[in-house]
Amino acid sequence: MGKIIVVANQKGGVAKTTTAVNLAAFLGSYGKSVLLIDLDPQANATSGIGLNRDDIQKGIYEVLIEKETLESTILSSPSPGVVVCPAQLSLVGAEIELVYAVRRENRLKQALDKNDSKNRYDFIIIDTPPSLGLLTLNAFTAADSVLIPMQCEYYALEGLAQLYKTIQLVKQKTNPSLNVEGLLFSMVDPRVNLTLQVMEEVRKSLKDKVYETTIPRNVRLAEAPSFGKPILLYDKTSKGAEAYERLAKEFLARCETATPSAPVVMTDTIPSPIQNEANAQEVTPP
Repeated sequence: MGKIIVVANQKGGVAKTTTAVNLAAFLGSYGKSVLLIDLDPQANATSGIGLNRDDIQKGIYEVLIEKETLESTILSSPSPGVVVCPAQLSLVGAEIELVYAVRRENRLKQALDKNDSKNRYDFIIIDTPPSLGLLTLNAFTAADSVLIPMQCEYYALEGLAQLYKTIQLVKQKTNPSLNVEGLLFSMVDPRVNLTLQVMEEVRKSLKDKVYETTIPRNVRLAEAPSFGKPILLYDKTSKGAEAYERLAKEFLARCETATPSAPVVMTDTIPSPIQNEANAQEVTPP
């Protein structure tokens, strides 16, 4: 049976879509069957995996308003092993249209169940908008776990605590089996002291939930979406490609050895790693 993973963080600019697209691409290259669901109205995962947003006739919006089945919207992608349920700008209206709908937070789960998606695909990866609204709630309700990309900066710690509170609420209300897949440090620059301080603080709190793999700042990784390609197809020799390949391998290894564990509970107050602002921003020579 397949696994449904949501890539989520309410803070934008943390490589969330980059992670969803590139993890899907590498898993597909390893012979896994992957469904990538773009639940972000910006549709960056749709274009990032290689589809032309202007050519999309129907997608996840029609699924959520129950105008189309999930199966009828799925498109093949240039990445081997990866198919896509795309997004369009019309998805912006979904949250408004679903406000008064019955069991509105269950629309995506119902669509996945009707499509028997967990038996059709090894992995279903859901990219979400940078918010904790109804679209993200639908993803959390449908998912088995949440993968959290996080940039190494002070405000990210506060956002992480809020995200964990939301996950705990979802577990209580709509999806008791939801767990944290792991936390991934993204856009890492090890020369910056703040980066190292934040990483140490988070590892101390979340322990083995934090991936050993980190994703560096990388020019080729930043360029790839503008060419409509995952990094695997754009420049497989770049440091960004090497990092996402390591992530995919670590992800698969964790899935194979996964055992039930006690839920991780964030405290309301996360100790600040910053003692001196000037020192925190200091850059260590390479």
